[in-house]
Amino acid sequence: MELGWLLWGAAVLLLLLPVLMELSPAVNFALRISFYCLLCVVSSALTAPVCLLVNGGRTVTNMRIIKTVVKTFKYFFGLRFEVKGLENFKVEGPAIIVSNHQSILDMMGLMEVLPDDCVQVGKKELMYTGFVGLIIYLGGVIFINRKSTTSAKMVMAEVAKTMTTENVKVWVYPEGTRNCTGDLLPFKKGAFHLAVQAQVPVIPVVYSSFTTFYNPKKNLFTSGKIKVEVLPPIETKGLTSDDVSDLTDRCFRTMRETLFRLSGRPS
Repeated sequence: MELGWLLWGAAVLLLLLPVLMELSPAVNFALRISFYCLLCVVSSALTAPVCLLVNGGRTVTNMRIIKTVVKTFKYFFGLRFEVKGLENFKVEGPAIIVSNHQSILDMMGLMEVLPDDCVQVGKKELMYTGFVGLIIYLGGVIFINRKSTTSAKMVMAEVAKTMTTENVKVWVYPEGTRNCTGDLLPFKKGAFHLAVQAQVPVIPVVYSSFTTFYNPKKNLFTSGKIKVEVLPPIETKGLTSDDVSDLTDRCFRTMRETLFRLSGRPS
């Protein structure tokens, strides 16, 4: 009898869900975010064994597999990407890629344009997110402890060494945290110190604002279009540590102007 009532309740709930999603933005938002998180966990659990079997362990090469899987997510949420400037990734040797950081949906945008042989720098806490943490680890992500300046500097020094010896690009979010305001937060200088230290170019990548279709404060999560633009590389050859502030400011201004343009917002 209890099983019968349970099945009956589940059936009624399934019938009511579309109505609730239409009537309540909060319900719609919660369900879509829950599905997104579930999709991340399940796909990570299924992809991790493939990465281990194909590539044998932790390597940036696994990102090709991960990227193929994550690029299917957009179809579940009705998201479309319009990408320009991919040719700007075709620089010889290592480079620092910097982009704006808006929400947990950034992973879809990242995988949409991620070049081969590119590692990301992420916060250490991501390591402890179960299967998601495992797949990120297998993809070669470099973890940094943002709470320890000394530790962060040591990690960035290792990143510089890895970048030059293994000839890889490094993807960094210079804002340091998510920012879904439609603007940019001030940039931290770590990525730019790294670029000058290694004498490699900085490649800015800008995603249009998500605020028209995604806003947690307003319980908004619908379908939408994301414009992405890979900007021309900014050379650092000949620059010194004295030039880092100017390099940071230059990159910030260029990316902010591009963000406003892509988002249809007056600068």
